[in-house]
Amino acid sequence: MTEHAPLKLERFLPYRLSILSNTVSQAIAREYQQEFGLSMTEWRVMAVLARFEPLSAREVAEHTAMDKVAVSRALSRLVDAGRVDRERHDGDRRRSVLRLSEEGWRVHDAVAPRARKHEREMLAQLTTEEIDVLARILDKLAPV
Repeated sequence: MTEHAPLKLERFLPYRLSILSNTVSQAIAREYQQEFGLSMTEWRVMAVLARFEPLSAREVAEHTAMDKVAVSRALSRLVDAGRVDRERHDGDRRRSVLRLSEEGWRVHDAVAPRARKHEREMLAQLTTEEIDVLARILDKLAPV
């Protein structure tokens, strides 16, 4: 008989980070899903485009650290909904350049303040020193 050594998930850092991320993301996601019909992936794509546009689909996937197929599907839905404009790159017809459309910016500008509010509410549970330490730890573990 072999001995089993199950992970103590409640103490396992990747699991805890995943739970935290999902909890925080889902709180705001319910709001923008109901009001704008946006998925979490679509919002993340829009947020990245707002920050770094213009980008190719590959660059969006790199910035979000999400699966290329999920990003591609989200981009297709956003283009179909008129929230992202897709243009062909001058030098390479196979490459698209993506930007938020006017409608995309309207949605972004409605959702972003809510996301910031959720962040403020979550961080309000920490002291200023704890926030600084958390930021330094995150920068070490997941440099952007």
